[in-house]
Amino acid sequence: MQIVPLPVFEEDADPSRRDALTLEEQFEKLEAPETMVVKFGALKLIGEYKQAGGIKAGCGSKLVARTHRGTELVEMLTTTCSNSGCGKSISRKEMLEYIDNSGGKDFPFHTNGRVLRIATTDDLSRMDTLRGRIDEQVRSSRAMVEEHRLAMKIVDVEPVLGEELLTFYYLSEDRVDFRSLVADLASKYSTRIEMRQVGARDESRLVADYEKCGQHCCCKGFLKVLSPVSMRTAKQQKQTLDPKKISGRCGRLMCCLRYEDQTYRDLKKNLPHKKTRVGTAEGPGIVIDGKILTQLVMVELEHDRRRIAVPIEELLDPETCPRPWEEVHVPEEPKPKRKRNRNRGKKEKTEVSSGEKLQVEGAKKKKRRRRRPKKKNSGNPEQNN
Repeated sequence: MQIVPLPVFEEDADPSRRDALTLEEQFEKLEAPETMVVKFGALKLIGEYKQAGGIKAGCGSKLVARTHRGTELVEMLTTTCSNSGCGKSISRKEMLEYIDNSGGKDFPFHTNGRVLRIATTDDLSRMDTLRGRIDEQVRSSRAMVEEHRLAMKIVDVEPVLGEELLTFYYLSEDRVDFRSLVADLASKYSTRIEMRQVGARDESRLVADYEKCGQHCCCKGFLKVLSPVSMRTAKQQKQTLDPKKISGRCGRLMCCLRYEDQTYRDLKKNLPHKKTRVGTAEGPGIVIDGKILTQLVMVELEHDRRRIAVPIEELLDPETCPRPWEEVHVPEEPKPKRKRNRNRGKKEKTEVSSGEKLQVEGAKKKKRRRRRPKKKNSGNPEQNN
């Protein structure tokens, strides 16, 4: 059976007969971006690199780039030029402001590199093969650490796509002389070895997955600068002081306590200090406690020792505030005299008097009693006569 193309498809093939361009035609009209922002590595480092030329990729695309560590597989985040045609493209000024607000010099930002090409299926399969060797490399490196009797713990191993570098992350409380260990690892894997010391938070970033809240660990998801969190932050937010309830996978205080710390500080500046004398609508008192989020102040009144909650907007000067226990005498105004109507008063008096008479007569009738008959004295005849 012969296949004949339909006329409607032939008309769509002609751009002059269509109202819109196809996706392929729109892609061809796009200009290649000059710079790309990518993330790479186990610690999610950020880099802004220029491209080799002619690369048109969208956000989330896998690319092959030459970084300060070697040839790596990277993921594109955005572009910093307006000619990319991507709605998520940002300016370089916005990116630098975000970096300053997120940690400044401590933010892992790099610019010495270049994007080479879009990653192929061979690149992705090769990277999967290298990652499949990590477990064996961790076990063998830990065995070598025990042989050298070093006070350190191998946490994770990170290869790169070009196999120019093999990074070993380790935990240690003191400084360790691992020169002999590095020589043995280099001879075994025939590549350049880098030993990088990390802390407890970085260990969670490398090997942890989920937190108590059910979400991915913040340090592994988006946090780039792991600043220390103090117990003062937990006290200020009225959190429980039980370390087991406010500690994360790393054993340190949870990073999310730091998210609202600045907001709590700004709101706390509005509240008066404890034991400060303030005025209220019910009289002066002493501040006992304050609620930061609700902006309420607990005040103990001076005259009756009652405790009331007062918003900070309603606080007054303690010297000029009302004093309800002091009675204020207000002079009464004289009432105007009224003229009496004599005729009206008489009528009312007669009516009242007649009504009262009826009531008195009725009461007398009700109170009337039967008189007892007198008894006759039959014993004395003189009295009878």
